[in-house]
Amino acid sequence: MTVSLKKKQESAAIMYSLLNSRSSCDFSNLCKNTNHLKSLKALLIVNGLIKHKLLLGQFLESCFNLGSVDIAISTFSTVKKPSSLLQNLMIRRLSNKGLHENVLSVYKTCQVSNCQSGDFTFPFVIKACSVLDSFEIGKEIHCAVLRNGYERNVVIETALVDFYGKTGHLGTARSLIDGNPQPDLVSLNALISCYSFHGIDQQVFEVFKLIFAVGLKPNLSTLASVIPVCTRLGCLDTGTSLHGFAVKSGFFPNEFLVPALISMYARDECVSSAINMFEGVKRKNAAVWNAMISAYTQKHMAFEAYGMFRQMILAGVLPNSITFVSIIPSCEVGGGILYGESFHARVIKHGLENQVSVLTALVSMYAKLGQMHKAENLFDRISNRNLLLWNVMVSAYVRNSLWDTSLAAFCEMQLGGFSPDAVSIVSILSACSNLEAVLLGKCAHAFSIRKGIDSNPNVSNALLAFYSDCRQLTSSFKLFHEMVDTRNTVSWNTLISGCARSGEMEKAVDLGHRMQKEGVVLDLVTLISVLPVYCHRDYLGHGMTLHGYAIKRGFSSDVYLVNALISAYCKCGDLDAGRYLFEVMSERCIVSWNALITGFRHLNLQKEALVFFSQMMEYQRPNSVTLLNVLPLCYSHLQGKSVHAFAIRTGVLQETHLVTSLIYMYARFENMNSCLSVFEIGTKDIPVWNAIISVNIQAKYPEKAVWFFYDLLRMGLQPDNITVLSLVSACAQLNFLNLAHSVMAFVICKGFEKDSAVSNALIDMHARCGDIVTAKKLFEGLVEKDAVSWRVMINGYSCSHAGLVEQGGMVLNSMVENGVSAGMDHYACLVDLLGRKGHLKEAYGVVKKLPGKPSATLLESLLGACCVHGNVEIGEKISGMLLEMDPDNPGPYVILSNIYAAAGRWSDAIKVRANIDRRRLRKAAGCSLLIREK
Repeated sequence: MTVSLKKKQESAAIMYSLLNSRSSCDFSNLCKNTNHLKSLKALLIVNGLIKHKLLLGQFLESCFNLGSVDIAISTFSTVKKPSSLLQNLMIRRLSNKGLHENVLSVYKTCQVSNCQSGDFTFPFVIKACSVLDSFEIGKEIHCAVLRNGYERNVVIETALVDFYGKTGHLGTARSLIDGNPQPDLVSLNALISCYSFHGIDQQVFEVFKLIFAVGLKPNLSTLASVIPVCTRLGCLDTGTSLHGFAVKSGFFPNEFLVPALISMYARDECVSSAINMFEGVKRKNAAVWNAMISAYTQKHMAFEAYGMFRQMILAGVLPNSITFVSIIPSCEVGGGILYGESFHARVIKHGLENQVSVLTALVSMYAKLGQMHKAENLFDRISNRNLLLWNVMVSAYVRNSLWDTSLAAFCEMQLGGFSPDAVSIVSILSACSNLEAVLLGKCAHAFSIRKGIDSNPNVSNALLAFYSDCRQLTSSFKLFHEMVDTRNTVSWNTLISGCARSGEMEKAVDLGHRMQKEGVVLDLVTLISVLPVYCHRDYLGHGMTLHGYAIKRGFSSDVYLVNALISAYCKCGDLDAGRYLFEVMSERCIVSWNALITGFRHLNLQKEALVFFSQMMEYQRPNSVTLLNVLPLCYSHLQGKSVHAFAIRTGVLQETHLVTSLIYMYARFENMNSCLSVFEIGTKDIPVWNAIISVNIQAKYPEKAVWFFYDLLRMGLQPDNITVLSLVSACAQLNFLNLAHSVMAFVICKGFEKDSAVSNALIDMHARCGDIVTAKKLFEGLVEKDAVSWRVMINGYSCSHAGLVEQGGMVLNSMVENGVSAGMDHYACLVDLLGRKGHLKEAYGVVKKLPGKPSATLLESLLGACCVHGNVEIGEKISGMLLEMDPDNPGPYVILSNIYAAAGRWSDAIKVRANIDRRRLRKAAGCSLLIREK
């Protein structure tokens, strides 16, 4: 009863004050909590005072002051025709609270009631559209601004510039500035901020020049936006000039400028200037400490960053969320998980465990350290997720090669109401590249166009990389030509690298030349991207020119570039230059050693490569790439086993490429038991299955190869094109027609017949199995016949089961008539076909009409046919051609001697034998695999 009586007394007092003073009332003295507001709202409604605009306005102000935004919104919704004053009050206070969706809701409600909007309305509403990325609503509000004549209002113009800039429509933002004959400094600063936000740094400097051109003077806000751009571009001279300007203008020292300048100077090779500036600040606040910590982190000086953090604590400056966001990434390069968990504990200790920015940094840190389970656990416990956190999680899955999971997280993010931004698109395009999901990547491209973020340089470059990685070079070039305003060095580098990976070396070289003609400076990445294009003897001069350019630009000491130069020189045949570069390197990494070993291998210097490998063991621990280079060089079984043992000790045996290389190595030494042991112990990826199937085929065990294929299917694995090619080859060896038909059915069912290599293999398989009719049908059914298709068909007619001479010739003639250039291998097939059936004159006629010089293999095949069929005349001519090509080859002499002997021309046979002895020619000794039983 006492509580109820007290509430009635309070309500009576409030009512008395309202009735006695309707013109003005200070509700802050009357309302102390939410319950008072609810009571007051009821009194206003009951007594009809809710229509009193002044009282209602003061009541709404009291709601916001007491944090009861929901009461303010519900009360305002009861007003049928709100005044401009009430509208502006609600919009301003909601905007200050960051409730931008409510801002737009109030604005729309007032528009329905024909409430007038003005210079106190539009800036807040436009800001809400900018924050919410509501482009269409923002355009409508821009139209309303024009209709009401507020387009020259400085505050509104600045808000519009910021809106168009933040939503990615930078051209429209710039047009607003260009359309104003005397733009305001605040608007120009907004445009600079937008260009900087999207990473279009060159445009920042253009607008900065425009400030001086229109007679304005940069202020503190201008410098605070431009100096970070100087940091990103490494323009230390420009940044130093701005530093001097700030001192001259009286802006220095300033709590905003000092941290920005520390970050800028820290980008230099030596951070001494940043340290000097830091030490020169007498009263260091958290922002100054954070700038220095961040500088060390960005320079990958983890332990210096840790030391700075400890000094900050000892100086009595409390770390804030920015401190931890700056220091936590250091754990990724130094200290590892133990340091990361320690900082996580400190975050909890300082009561920042609910700060989304800090939690985002922790999630990113755990993911980059490979601790995805900890990253996921932390992410799942965060209730107030934002877009940045989602982006970090999607990127984390991509970084850890969990491509499918990243796509699932991307979808979940959108279901949670978050619209992807440029960062989201960049991450998801990387996943699409690795999955070769062309359709999904194109969907992401379409989305970026619809959202207006395709002009973002990072998105454009990510799209370029996606199309290049998926071998969609036509789309890459089309996009590149559309990037007139946003094209940068990264764009050129991405396209050049994509051409090089796709084998389009001429296009890559042409792009490099165009890049220079257009005045784009070749940076370090450009040189590293272009150098692989010149890895051929014919391009040694070009590679040397790039080396000279690198020296001129001061890049020659970069370890990554030197590694690329070593590789280029070695592949161009100049091993001395490559070795010299290696020897003068001040700092070597595992890639440096691998580059030189690869060079030895490329030049077939096996022994030298193995000697260098033994030297490497004294200084650098080999990795899987090293072992992949060494395994093919092993010339003894024992060497191969030693490399195998080293791989086991170092724990790199589980890598797929190394397992397959070991299988091939043991197969080379005919140790099939060891091949099987490696296969059973190692990873069971498709490339490993392909390797074990392939070595069994090479060892003439086609039955085992087919059984391995059966096991692969039984385990639920999906074969690839290489698997199918091996299976077809095994069937060809088995010469079992029913199995061949079953394999073809499987190939067609799985859609592999669309691959030209598989189709050609099927033709060859049926021909070898004696089913020349099916082989011909498959050949005629090919949509596109390449040179291999024709050769396989010609060769098919020459098999012992077919031997159809006339048809083989017809295929070759048809091939030429269809515009396919016949190669030496095609003519060799026809000559072999004719020779087998004794049509030696026709075969010799083909040889005489060849467009080029016949190969030794072709002539040796025909000479062998002459021996079989006893044709002395043609045998003499063919042996003469062979001896002209290689006078020291005893083979033609021996075969010709046998031809003479078979024809009873013993004197000629003796002369040939005597000629062999006189020239001291020796035939390579043969060997037998038969072992005599004791």
